[in-house]
Amino acid sequence: MRHTLRAVSLLTLSYLISSGSAAFDSRLTGTWSMKSNAVITGPDFYDPVHERFNEPSLTGISYSFTEDGFYEEAYYRAISNHLEMGVFIAYATILSIATNPQCPQGLMQFQHGTYNKADNGSLTLTPFAVDGRQLLSTPCKYQNSIYTRWNVTELFQRYEVYTDPYHKIPRLDLYGFDGAPMNPMYLVQATPKMLPTITMNPTATGAKSTASAKAKRSYGETEVPFNKNVIRQRKEPIDADKWWWIGVGMTALGSVGYLCS
Repeated sequence: MRHTLRAVSLLTLSYLISSGSAAFDSRLTGTWSMKSNAVITGPDFYDPVHERFNEPSLTGISYSFTEDGFYEEAYYRAISNHLEMGVFIAYATILSIATNPQCPQGLMQFQHGTYNKADNGSLTLTPFAVDGRQLLSTPCKYQNSIYTRWNVTELFQRYEVYTDPYHKIPRLDLYGFDGAPMNPMYLVQATPKMLPTITMNPTATGAKSTASAKAKRSYGETEVPFNKNVIRQRKEPIDADKWWWIGVGMTALGSVGYLCS
């Protein structure tokens, strides 16, 4: 009787562990990109060592997935000048976009982390928060592009992986949290082209690496950021409006000093 109870307990524990573990889909494994293949995840898009984006020749979106539950995404988008819209930048700040048709605007985004497939067929992508980066170019509002940390947990209501009937290659259709379809992506390579699946640039207050010990870049007990040798590291987001108002204030003080002299 004791052995029977022990066997039942082990089976129950095994069921609870398996039901609570993350679920992956091997069909997602690989690197996917839009038809132009101009935007591909990996070091050719974002360089974490030098904190730098490499601008592709065309806009597009790319996702990569591993068989053990990691993902990476690369976005390069042109922002419509005819619509006033919000773009999320670091710390959930919202920047209003101008409607001047003479002001082409672009947005490059990188993030990576882990993904999980739910029982209802949805996908949840959870980023390593401190690693996400965004580069926003609004030339008619700011002289320089705005480089910030950025992370957004993504929920896809459902997805489909199948052979495209026209191109005869694997195709991935993702549907947003509201069910709206994204542009289709096609398999670029079966082996995912990705940066290391660890927290690459941990901060003093950020989360530690979630990868296995053998993949961790460390020196003793301290994790070494990939960008440790960058001479001019970008530690905080640039608040261009703040600096503009500071300039206005300094100009006003100079004018008062001149009039009083």
